[in-house]
Order: sequence, then structure tokens, then C-alpha cells
Amino acid sequence: MLPRKINFQVAENESIFLWGARQTGKSTLLKMLFPEVRYIDLLKSDEFARYSRRPALLREELSLLPEGELVIIGEIQKLPALLDEVHWLISNHHLRFILSGSSARKLRRSGVNLLGGRAIRKHLYPFVSAEIPDFDLVKACNNGMLPRHYLVNNPANRLHAYVGDYLLQEINAEALTRNLNTFTRFMEVAALSNGEILNYNNIASECGVSAPTVKEYFSILEETLVGYIIPAFTKNVKRRVTQSPKFYYFDVGVANFLLKRTALSPGSPEFGHAFEHFIIQELIAYIGYFRPLQNLSYWRTSSGYEVDAIIGNAEVAIEIKSSGEVQSHHTKGLKAFSEEFPDCRLTLVSLDKYPRRINNIEVYPVSEFLKRLWNGDFF
Repeated sequence: MLPRKINFQVAENESIFLWGARQTGKSTLLKMLFPEVRYIDLLKSDEFARYSRRPALLREELSLLPEGELVIIGEIQKLPALLDEVHWLISNHHLRFILSGSSARKLRRSGVNLLGGRAIRKHLYPFVSAEIPDFDLVKACNNGMLPRHYLVNNPANRLHAYVGDYLLQEINAEALTRNLNTFTRFMEVAALSNGEILNYNNIASECGVSAPTVKEYFSILEETLVGYIIPAFTKNVKRRVTQSPKFYYFDVGVANFLLKRTALSPGSPEFGHAFEHFIIQELIAYIGYFRPLQNLSYWRTSSGYEVDAIIGNAEVAIEIKSSGEVQSHHTKGLKAFSEEFPDCRLTLVSLDKYPRRINNIEVYPVSEFLKRLWNGDFF
């Protein structure tokens, strides 16, 4: 098991909600970090059946544990009634919990007990580059960064099973939509919008449903942790800017599978799209692990100037290019942004061989950029 960047030191004193898409490695990580801790896995049918019949069993069993003991419950969203018992055990017996799951949507929307702020929220992402010795960029852009997919040479069968399992288990089992066939079609159309500004009306037309239904479908992807909605950076001084958000699947390998992209290699437009997606994925994970109060957005003007990633209130602007040698025309978006926000740090990540500076723009090869990112050098 490779060490992960997520930090669980807070579990020494606090309870935690640990969310993450399926197969990001939640169970494996928790069992490795806490091998002696009581682990209740609600994916096991017998465990689920016991506590489903009588949720009070949890209180009766765990009340015998010493105060301050840690307990892990996996896939907590499958049995929301347990949260009342967990709440009581935290308040009256001072137990600590790590409650893991792949979707908080059902819990939030059903109005169940979310422990009244007694549990800190954490998120486990797919692998990131800094967790992998001898990290291979081309492999990451092809396979994606889910542990079971990155670590094999050809993950096609696993990706096929993964997407199918997601549809069956997350959408069908939780009854999030009544028309699974339409939602399957929507996921394929959404892949065509991966990394693009969302136009709900166009997507609705492609899927044969209404625009409000498409918005709800994107909400399902976001709340089941399978997609990210990246807002537009709308603060502006001179230029008129786009207000609509962008969408990215949570893992580039999933997007590749839905788009039927295979054997991607540097120099192709398809690799360029996957490369941008991968860098955004790394930024989202870094912010989630170390800067959870920081915002990630993108910037685009009505005249076509665009910057792929804006960090915070224009502290850092990052453009992503898969070019082997950045030219001045690749920097137009950053230059336009700096005219509006002259104090912003301007960064361009590319496949260049060496770091360099073009006027006030720092150009980094991807390996150097990733090293600096995970060392905390950018923000």
C-alpha cells in the first residue's frame, strides 16, 4: 500500500466523516492505519442486516468500549439510522468515529442526523503524483489515478466494471434517478463536456430531457463524488467574463473510458485534453488535502481569453499546455489576466524540458510543477 497524502492526525481527538469515490482506497487505507480498531463494514450483507434490523445494537455493543476509543464504520450512507446512535455515543460515551462513504447525497437530502458539527469532513482522492514512486505521466493520463487502474498496464476491463458498478450501486441502489438508461446516456454526453464550459440546454437536447433535469444529473455526479463543478472566476475590472461553470469527471481515466480515448501519447489533441484534466485533478486534491478553505476557479472572457485555473482571489493563475516548447501565443490568457490582476503570480505548466521565465510568467515542466505543488511552493 502506497502512503497517502491525507492526514488523519485530527482523529486523535475528533470524529471524522471520510468521503471518497469508490475504489479511491478508503477501506485499504483505514485498515492499514488503524489495524486494531473495531471496523464495521456495511458493505457486508450480514453486518448491514444486523444493524438494519436494530440500529440500537450499535449503542449496546460499543457502550462497553473505553471512553475515547476509535471506531470505524464503512459505507455509512447505506444505513443513515446509525448516525443517531453514533451521535449518542460521541456525546455520552466520548467515543471517536471515522465514518467513511462514497456519497453524502442521500444523508444530506434525507435530513438525517449529521452529528451537529461533531465530525470533521475529509475527502480521499484518487492517487496523486506525489504518492507514486517513479510516477509516469503518460500512464496517468491514459489509465487515470484510481489505485486499481493506475497500477496495471491495461485497465480497460476494470474501467468497464467500475463505471457499471457505479451506475448500478450508486445510482440504482440509492434510487437517485428513475431512468437509469437516460442517465447512462447523460454520463456519456457529460464526458463530451469534460473540461468545457457547461451549456445545460445543449446537453439536455442531446439526452432528450429538460435543462433542469440535466442540472439535477450534474448535481448527482457532484454529490456522489464522481464529478467536479468548477465555477467561473467572475471578479472583473475591465473585461466581460463568462459566468457558467466547467465540469470535470473526478478521474481522467473515467473520462477516457466514456470518451473511448485510448493509447494517448504526447503531441495529440486527445493527450492535451487528458493532460489538462490530470493537472486540474492534482490541484483539486492538493487544495482538498492542504488548503480546504481555498477556492479553485477558471477565467474566460467574452472575447476568448482564458486561464485554466485561478487559485483563491487571484493569488495564482495557472495555464496548462501540453506543448513541448511554450511559445508567446500560449501565454495570451495569462497576459490578459495580469492586466486585470497585476499582483497575481502567473504560472504555465507544460512539457517543456527546463523551467524558464517569459516576461512575468513562470514556465515549468510538468515534473517540476508537480514537485513544487506538493511542496507547497505555489499557494
